[in-house]
Amino acid sequence: MTVRGIRGAITVNTNSAEEIVSAAQILLGEIAERNEVAPDDIASVLLTTTEDLDAAFPARATRNLTGWEYVPVTCAREIPVPGSLPRCIRVLMNVNTSKGQREIKHVYLRDAVRLRPDLANK
Repeated sequence: MTVRGIRGAITVNTNSAEEIVSAAQILLGEIAERNEVAPDDIASVLLTTTEDLDAAFPARATRNLTGWEYVPVTCAREIPVPGSLPRCIRVLMNVNTSKGQREIKHVYLRDAVRLRPDLANK
């Protein structure tokens, strides 16, 4: 077993608490499912949002995921680079896994597919 990072991102339509938390839950769940990750496999999760999302912490999504109550999660703000994708939540999930780098399935949903089209559907 080694620690590997799994990347992902999702966009939302509006800056609302409900949509931010729901999108983060979808993203985290999809990453866990595609990579066969159980909560006990997760070392930590870092969620970031673009400057235009401030209605809720996306980390609140873990409260709705079974078994995630002890997963260390934190949030941060993205660097506001001109022309960057708006209303975007990104994640870096560090997991204990026996999978190699090329076996990890990074998850990009909705408009966030544009961030890494090379990884989005693998």
